[in-house]
This record gives sequence, structure tokens and C-alpha cells, in this order.
Amino acid sequence: MNPMKSLRKEANLSQQRLADKLGVSRSTIAMWESGASQPDHSSIRQMALLFHVSADYLLGLTDVRVRYDDCAEEIQNRFGGDCQRFLQSEQKHRGGFHAKRLDALFAGDPSKVGRLFGTDGVRGVANSELSCEMALAIGRACAYVLTREVSHRPTVFIGKDSRLSGDMLEAALTAGLCSVGAHVVHLGVIPTPAVAYLTRKHHADAGIVISASHNSAEFNGIKIFNSNGYKLSDRLEHRIERIVLDESEDPILPTGDAVGSVEVLKTAAQEYIDYAKSTMTGDLKGMRIAVDCANGAAYKTAVKVLVELGADVYVVHNHPNGTNINENCGSTHPHEFCDYVKKIDVYLGLTFDGDADRLLAVDENGFLIDGDKIMFICAEDLKSRNQLEKDTLVTTVMTNLGLILAAKERGIHIVQTAVGDRYVLEEMLRSGYSIGGEQSGHIIFLNSNTTGDGLCTALQLLTVMRRTGKKLSELANSFTPMPQVILNARVSNAKKGEYASDPVICEEIKRVETELSERGRVLVRASGTEPCVRVMIEGENHSMITQKADYLTKIIEARLN
Repeated sequence: MNPMKSLRKEANLSQQRLADKLGVSRSTIAMWESGASQPDHSSIRQMALLFHVSADYLLGLTDVRVRYDDCAEEIQNRFGGDCQRFLQSEQKHRGGFHAKRLDALFAGDPSKVGRLFGTDGVRGVANSELSCEMALAIGRACAYVLTREVSHRPTVFIGKDSRLSGDMLEAALTAGLCSVGAHVVHLGVIPTPAVAYLTRKHHADAGIVISASHNSAEFNGIKIFNSNGYKLSDRLEHRIERIVLDESEDPILPTGDAVGSVEVLKTAAQEYIDYAKSTMTGDLKGMRIAVDCANGAAYKTAVKVLVELGADVYVVHNHPNGTNINENCGSTHPHEFCDYVKKIDVYLGLTFDGDADRLLAVDENGFLIDGDKIMFICAEDLKSRNQLEKDTLVTTVMTNLGLILAAKERGIHIVQTAVGDRYVLEEMLRSGYSIGGEQSGHIIFLNSNTTGDGLCTALQLLTVMRRTGKKLSELANSFTPMPQVILNARVSNAKKGEYASDPVICEEIKRVETELSERGRVLVRASGTEPCVRVMIEGENHSMITQKADYLTKIIEARLN
């Protein structure tokens, strides 16, 4: 049986059902499975998600050279000769294109496309898209770059989440780092924010996290912090990329006593636990708290902190086995946890993601409290005590309009950034703000840590509850989320960025914005991961905004297809 057909059947999809999901005809699917024709890169990417395999694996089942040649021609027609080096590097190192990087290339300026580092580090299917060879090369390049940035033997901390592939990638990274003379310190299974904190505390030259955050277990990633606990600068990331992908520099490999060394920091988890406890005022005595650890990096630290602060803790999903991280649990799958909290007598529930840099909460009635509400609760409390820097909360453009309107009523300024915690942090550092975050629960308290920290966020929320004596459901009523509709206009990757320059589309968006006035909002943007343009509309009348979103979606599809 054709491998692609086997994958379709394993996913329990008929040819017609798969065709509907991909927006193609059934005969097209039949031709792909017979080998009479080949899917384009966007269909490869969509099928990879449906079949739960990597895009690279699916490319291996098709004619990679044809796919490469097709994509090369499309990119060069759009961007000209500037992409030649990119094309050569991708073909050399992967035999074809990684779908996410190709989507990013079509969506923007090719000179700015991160070929390894996205907004949150390197990420892919472990032992496939993210191979041991790649991890070793990244470690070697990282150590080489660091030796040029400091005048001493660099020290690099490495922490990881609970994925089975973590040990494998840790060994490869360590080998690469040591081969260029770095001293490596292993921290074990520990939250991402703990690595940022310990890197600062011990004056290490860099900290590396091996984690794919909220993704399922087959994925893994590599995220690098600088000596101050912040993500690496674009300059350093691009230099590492060029060394790994283009062999732009040749790291010197020392011998003898100049080879790197390895040690284990056995106190790593306890040091982070002590630090997290210090960020909270008071204790949690008498509070009953449910916790979902997502079978991830928080499975020890979060529970121990809450218990040592005096809480009665009811824990679920704290038995990681290497393959169950984020599996129907944690902040990306909170529905069962919401039911659990509703059935037991607790003050609230706290649910983390795989590497514990995100937090969502559940009130005593079992209702999910998202990142928008959590950071607004905390910002409002800070302002009431004159501790909110410049009376400002930093959010992304996806934050709910209800928060923005409520903030205006309470004298809290809202500064919005592009989607991604990286951009939130950049704005906070640039302008001196103290709190910012995303609806997903990735919230940054710069007075506590240099990155999103799910545990510190939980402690800040609990501090507000303790200080005010209010239930979480009462605090969450601080604003009512505005009804929101998000629809996807299906267009090709090559054209999805053109919506912003099409006069008819722009005029219709402007007209809808005028109709909504200040009590509504339109946000249209090209997806970074799918062949579509996302249309989001917020307003007081759900029926009306659904109609308007559907109208704009059809206009975009008609104009760009």
C-alpha cells in the first residue's frame, strides 16, 4: 500500500474527507497516492499535522527534488536572487524545505527569516527535524560564539523538560559545547524560567533549555538565554545560524586540558523553589489548591512550593513517563481539569504547560481564567498600590477588546505588540514596563523573572486573592470579554501577504472598522503557519460580527485566489 495512503487510513480519513480538509478534489488525493502527481508544500504541511508526522517525513515519501525545484522557482520569482544562499543551505542540510520556514519566507522579507531560531528557539520533531547532529552543531556554534564574546572559558547551564528525547539532545548539545572548550552544568528536569533564573544567579555565560513547551512529546526544542536570562539577541542567533547552516566560520577544536568539562548542579531545583517562594508576600495556609502539572517540568517544583507555603494541594498529571507530556492535560488541554476542579472543594486550580512558563487558572466553579484575565487582575492590584510601572500593561494585538476597554476605565494604559512573548518582553525592556503577557498565559513579571514564569504568575495571583480576600470568580469579573470571531480566508502562501496592499480589501476592512467604531475591532493578518489570512473581529453583537467576518473572508478569498 502507498505510504501516504497508509497514513491517511491510520488517521481514519477517507479520500473525500482529506480532500475537504485540504481544500482540494478527491481525484487530486487519488493522484498523489498513485504517484501520478505530487502535493505542494502547503498541502504537505497540512497533512503532516493531520497525520501526526513531520513535514520532512512526508517530503521523503514524495519527490523531494521536484518539491525543491518548484519552491525554489516560486521564491526566486517573488524575491529575486537574494534567496539563493537560503535555497542552497536548505537543500544542502535538509534535502528540501522545512514547511514552517518556507511559510515564514512567503510571509515576509527573506533576509529576516530565522532558519533555525523562531520566536521561541529551535523546534521540531526530535531525531528527525531536530536531530542529534543538529543539536551537536548548535552546541558547538554556541560555545564558539561565546568564546568570542567573553575572555574566559564559557560556562553554560542546560535544563530540560520531561520528554524522552531530552536526554539524547542534552548529550549531543553537551558534546558540541565541550568540543569547543565550554564548561557545561546540567540542571536536570526543571522549568524554563528556572534556567533563566539560575543562569543569572550563578553568572553563567548562557543557559540552554531543551523543551518544546506546549507541543506533544515527539517534538523538542532548543532555547538559549544570555548571561542576563534574556533570549539571545538577533545578532548572536543569526551568527549561530550561519555557522550551523552555512559553515560561515570554522570553530577551533581544542585538545588536552582545553577540552570542556561537565558537572551536575544537584541543588538546581531547590534553589529555584526557594527563589519562587521569595516572590510571594505572606503564605498560603488554609488554601486548597488543585494543580495540573501537564506531566512536565513543573511536576516537582510547583507542588513543593505550594506545599511549603502552607497550601493543601490536590495534584493531577504529575507522573511524567517521557511520552505523556501535555497529553490531554495542562494549559493546552484544560477541559478535564476544569471538570475536576468543579467537583472538588478548592479555592482554584492552576494548570501549567510542559515547560511551566505558562499558566492558566480555573476558578472555584470550574470556569477557565485565561492569561488576559490573570494579567489584568494582577495589573489592577499593582495599580491600586501605586506599583504598576507607568500605569501600563503590555499585551499583544490578540488581547481581548474587553480588557482594553476595562483598562481605559481604570486608568491603565495598554501598549500592544505583535503576537509572541519575545515582542512583549522587548517592549517592556525598551520602555520600562513591569508586567506584560499573552492570552495563552505566558505572563512576564520583570520584577520576578526575565521570562514568562508560570509558578511566579500563580503566586502573584494567589497573593492578590489573599490580600483582597476575594474568590477568583469575583476577581475575574473585573472585565467581560468581548465576543470574538476568528475565521480563516484560504489563500496560497505566495499571496497571503498581499491582503494589506489590495485596495478593495483595505477599503472593506476600513468600512467594517467604521461601523464598529470604538466598541469593536478588526484584526486581519497573514498566518505564519498556514496558507490563509486570519480575520478576527470583536464586537458587542456576536451575530453581527460573525456576519462581518464571513463577509471579509469571502472578499479576501475572491481577491487573492
